[in-house]
Amino acid sequence: MDIFNQIEEQNQKHQASHAFQFQYIAELLNRKGIDVQGVVDKIKAFQIAIPSWALGTGGTRFGRFPGGGEPRNLEEKIEDIGLLHQLNRSSDSISLHIPWDIPKDPIALKQLLQANGLSIDSVNSNTFQDQPDQALSYKFGSLCHTDARVRQQAIDHNIACIQHGQALDSKVLTVWLADGSNFPGQQHFRRAWQRTADSLGSIYQAMPEDWTMLIEYKPYEPNFYSMVIPDWGTSYSLCQHLGKNAQVLVDLGHHLPNTNIEQIVARLMHFGRLGGFHFNGSMYGDDDLTTGSIKPYQFFLIFNELVDAMNDPTVKNPPLAWMIDASHNSKDPLEDLMQSVQNILTTYAKALLVDRVVLSAAQDNNDVLAAEELLRDVFATDTRALVAEAARQAGGAMEPIAVFRSLGIREKLIEKRGQKSIATGL
Repeated sequence: MDIFNQIEEQNQKHQASHAFQFQYIAELLNRKGIDVQGVVDKIKAFQIAIPSWALGTGGTRFGRFPGGGEPRNLEEKIEDIGLLHQLNRSSDSISLHIPWDIPKDPIALKQLLQANGLSIDSVNSNTFQDQPDQALSYKFGSLCHTDARVRQQAIDHNIACIQHGQALDSKVLTVWLADGSNFPGQQHFRRAWQRTADSLGSIYQAMPEDWTMLIEYKPYEPNFYSMVIPDWGTSYSLCQHLGKNAQVLVDLGHHLPNTNIEQIVARLMHFGRLGGFHFNGSMYGDDDLTTGSIKPYQFFLIFNELVDAMNDPTVKNPPLAWMIDASHNSKDPLEDLMQSVQNILTTYAKALLVDRVVLSAAQDNNDVLAAEELLRDVFATDTRALVAEAARQAGGAMEPIAVFRSLGIREKLIEKRGQKSIATGL
């Protein structure tokens, strides 16, 4: 669906309002000595991978409520993300989940990806569900299982994911384990960690040298007494055990309530072990809500630490993989994804505006109020015009959701795919 000319027409409708808002914030920032175009250029360069599993209604354990027009296969998912990228110019890659989206014709898929201006950011393995054709069950764990045959099955699946990724020019494997226990005494904690480390080691050895393994953590769910990788420290210990190409993946929903996530990312960046992010919003736990919808100030504080470390030449952390990991049961999935991307970009823009010299001086002088007020002032700054300007300069829509609705894109997808089409995965 080529909508370039339609985006231009829609942008013209918003141009007068945008020009006023952009000129206003540009003047404010110029008075502070901030290079406005430099900030806009950084926003344009910031790209966020879209998960293949988030293009349909995800929902909860209790049911899904499809909205119609959902992508029925990987090819249609690529088309949807290509459409999203045309609108916001900030979503140029896809995060795949295997076996939900096994590429059947890699050559044709690569051509389709290229036609849509996309690439495969990462491949995600799935050992948290039993598949209809698998020989052994993951009911009591996968990479940590007491049965070596189950562990080998899970290892083989992850290696297969790497092979699928290689066929599509990806270089990142994401591993999240549901392994854990529900009752005291059920699992030997130390032996479970060691079996997991050994299994990950086998997968790590099978990776090409230019690949990265991202290891995710989660404090609870599906197991509620213990998880084998419950926190960033356990993930970090496994990365240290494996080698330099293993990194910690932070999912914003994978923390207990009130966890200081900004401190976690600062520590991991300091150690050179932060590999990437799964963006979402959380009220209680792994809620997978729209990014920035629940705790926007904490989200800003997280980005403040990220930008601070990214601009510090003494920090030797590799470039980060930015990905969304969300589930949409009450919103149009594409609209929700656009909303998440907009929230990510506006928050990133705010972090770019922090005066690092002034903040560092306040911290060194123990001026608590000055440091806090500086951050609060930046957080209160409306950066939406900066993001809109970045989209305009990149050829995208200044108001992507408004364009999506005004063009009736969901209705067109329903007409093409049907009212009852349901996306694979979840």
